[in-house]
Amino acid sequence: MPSQDPSAPVPADPSGGSAPSDRVRVRRLPERGAYDRETVDAILREGLLCHVAFAIDGQPYVIPMTYALIDGRLILHGSKASRLLRTLASGVSACLSVTLLDGLVLARSGFHHSMNFRSVVAFGRARPIEGDEKRRALDDLVEFLIPGRTEHARGPDERELRATEVLVFEIEEASAKVRAGPPGDEPEDLALPIWAGVIPLTQVPGAPEPDEFVPADVPCPDYVSRYRRPTA
Repeated sequence: MPSQDPSAPVPADPSGGSAPSDRVRVRRLPERGAYDRETVDAILREGLLCHVAFAIDGQPYVIPMTYALIDGRLILHGSKASRLLRTLASGVSACLSVTLLDGLVLARSGFHHSMNFRSVVAFGRARPIEGDEKRRALDDLVEFLIPGRTEHARGPDERELRATEVLVFEIEEASAKVRAGPPGDEPEDLALPIWAGVIPLTQVPGAPEPDEFVPADVPCPDYVSRYRRPTA
């Protein structure tokens, strides 16, 4: 099952443009690539999880982590002891990716099975932040993940701030890639008596599960019971 079916339809309205440099150029099915920040940011706003790639002494690593997109920059955070954050804080070049899976594409042949997706690959460097900027960034991170939560949650105390590294990842350049639409079967396979199409996949929150220590008279906030991710 190839991840990208070369005969499949491209998005109805692909926003192409020119790659800012060779390192972000979409080579495989380049018509699916986009380089404008509007497309890139729309995908980043909807996502919750990124994967950060970096290398130490020639050994590559890829680490999953949460993030927040704030004013066109990405906020990353974690333990001060994190090797990933210590490495990024030194100013090395890093690569970050986010993928949203929109559907399983079932073709009439195994070869043309695929997935509908939206993805971003971004290159840049990170810098550590402290003081008021660090506090604001942590609030922004909570609000990005669960809008409305900072009004009810306790902010970090000094001990927690000292234990937490917060980085601003400046996006130097990025590319998006989108696969959308039905399967791209071979013309001679279209008459086969086989079901083909798309199984849509969406991120759907389940019913909130209160912690055992929540008092019985504390209601579930609307931002919890009605939680949804932004969609492009």
